[in-house]
Amino acid sequence: MKRVLGKLYVQVLVAVVLGIVVGVVFPATGEALAPLGDGFIKLIKMLLAPVIFLTVVSGIASMENMKELGRVGARALVYFEVLSTLALVIGLVVVDVLKPGVGMNIDPKALDTTSIAVYTSAPHHHSMLDFLLGIIPDSIVDAFAKGNVLQILLFSVLLGIALANAGPRAKPFIDVMDSLMRGMFNIVNMVMRLAPLGAFGAMAFTVGKYGFGTMFSLGKLMGCVYLTCLLFVACVLGPICRYCGFSLWKLLRYMKDELLTVLGTSSSESVVPQMISKMERAGCSKSVAGMMIPAGLSFNPDGQAIYYTIAAIFIAQATNTPLTLTDQLIVLAVLMFTSKGSAGVSGSGFIILAATLASLGTIPVSGMVLLLGVDRFMSGARALTNTIGNGVGTLVIAKWVGALDHKKLQRVLAGDESPPSVVPMPVNTHHSQHCSEDEGKVAKRG
Repeated sequence: MKRVLGKLYVQVLVAVVLGIVVGVVFPATGEALAPLGDGFIKLIKMLLAPVIFLTVVSGIASMENMKELGRVGARALVYFEVLSTLALVIGLVVVDVLKPGVGMNIDPKALDTTSIAVYTSAPHHHSMLDFLLGIIPDSIVDAFAKGNVLQILLFSVLLGIALANAGPRAKPFIDVMDSLMRGMFNIVNMVMRLAPLGAFGAMAFTVGKYGFGTMFSLGKLMGCVYLTCLLFVACVLGPICRYCGFSLWKLLRYMKDELLTVLGTSSSESVVPQMISKMERAGCSKSVAGMMIPAGLSFNPDGQAIYYTIAAIFIAQATNTPLTLTDQLIVLAVLMFTSKGSAGVSGSGFIILAATLASLGTIPVSGMVLLLGVDRFMSGARALTNTIGNGVGTLVIAKWVGALDHKKLQRVLAGDESPPSVVPMPVNTHHSQHCSEDEGKVAKRG
């Protein structure tokens, strides 16, 4: 029993259940526990910028051929766009078939919009051009201070290319970055011990503030979102995994610690460092893992895409707003661009949806009040789908560009290889001597 409870995913699962119980029995206490979840997310966000920076720079700097970087980026963009568009289409089909909002007959003019003012008034991108320009930071310091993932990623890629072109002169700097990266991932391991506490606080707050009554009142909408996410994972990601030669079920089992943490915190951003580490350990090259996982937060938001189409059409159905097929296709086209502005933080989907509806003008933004009570409960499904999609996408892109050790992937997914306590470093021209010395020391100790 003690051995079972010692596993992180078991601790997180127990914490989630206890959080729900506290939220139901003592709602005021549950609501007051919000700082536990918020504190854990802040600790992870504190580590995001340095982890992404060190992983991407070190990975790209060790590349022998810069053409590989271009191939990775181009193919990743194609893959991300196709998958997120498929997610939007599946969401549209399911909401049109199940019609969760039909019969509610809500008058949008009678809705009190004060509760969503914080979302509708939030700054947002008005066009794809604004979003692309937003990737370029005002300064390097500003990007790190604000923790803007895409801006940090852009600078990291450029610095990695510059160091790779510098040749042997950059080796001392790269070695220092490798050492720093090991230290950062050790800090991540320490922070992850607090994951059960964070999950407990987040679930207690959610249930305590909104209650299960809210879930049941809009259960059909929630059912639509969860069903569509399940269909997407099983019917889209599943066949992709089979085509690429690995099992989706085994991958989910391998990612169980991260998935339970995401479920508890409702944030896919909370496991970015661990996902980078796990993808490397599964045979994915350091450069590909370091680029794909952070980039996937904004460019591959499969769960968010599903939520956007379902929520938008649900509001139209609930408020009796007529939408032709052309109108729905326009909604789909706009969401193809606005969904790329999503981040991995809980609540960001609500802001993007508000911005999208405001730009369309056909679906009343005031109808978002109907979503407010259950949005937090649906965010778990969105974040889980985003995380699974990013894990699958990283392995697919790595295989596509020849940066995946398929035999190692199969061993790891089969559970034949115990995960190391720190991030494994791939042997390359910069590190081969150090790795040989480390192996010698291990042999002596053995």
